[in-house]
Amino acid sequence: MLVRDWMSKNVITIESTEPMQQAINLLMEHHVGMLPVMEEGKLVGIVTDRDLKRASPSDATLMDIQHVLYHLSRLEVGAIMSRYPITIPDEFTMEEAAEVLLNNGISGAPCLDKDGRITGVITKNDMFKAFIALSGLAKRGVLFGFLLEDRPGSIKDVTDLIRKYNARLVSILTSYEKAPEGYRYVYIRAHDVNRETLPQLEQELKQTAKLLYKVDHRANTRAFYDV
Repeated sequence: MLVRDWMSKNVITIESTEPMQQAINLLMEHHVGMLPVMEEGKLVGIVTDRDLKRASPSDATLMDIQHVLYHLSRLEVGAIMSRYPITIPDEFTMEEAAEVLLNNGISGAPCLDKDGRITGVITKNDMFKAFIALSGLAKRGVLFGFLLEDRPGSIKDVTDLIRKYNARLVSILTSYEKAPEGYRYVYIRAHDVNRETLPQLEQELKQTAKLLYKVDHRANTRAFYDV
């Protein structure tokens, strides 16, 4: 899953010479939290709602509202933007992009092509959409969580069993994070599961592997097993 396939390509940008009020207007009109700042077609910074709040007078009253408006009309975006913004190549995977956002404590970043041109913006919301799509949650099937031995064929043992009940596999995700030595966590989502034979499938799965839990998204039921 590449960034270029999930980023927002309709990028709202602003010139560095535009007044701060114009940046505020764009953020509100387009419901975004970040604007790439451009000079002569090149990315030179970003301005966020946080930058605008810092630059706005904090002690404004009804008596000095005219002063505030005058301040906003004269202050240029280039004076308050964050220079040297963190960017993400649009050919990065979504996992790489998520790591960049997480490590830098930011909620989004401009995306650049190999020639350094801005091609989009990737945000945490885009990450959420990609994760939901990757997991197959929209199919509203059944999710099985396992602790499996880290050996060849351990996943096949349980997927063959699920297929035996004519269920269709939607996604298989694995992780070694926090797993005991010699094991890994495996999460298998299936749909077209026959709910009448589901209890029998559960019993066979528990006899074959360490089944940790089952979440039936269609029925909105959850079962957790002491293994």
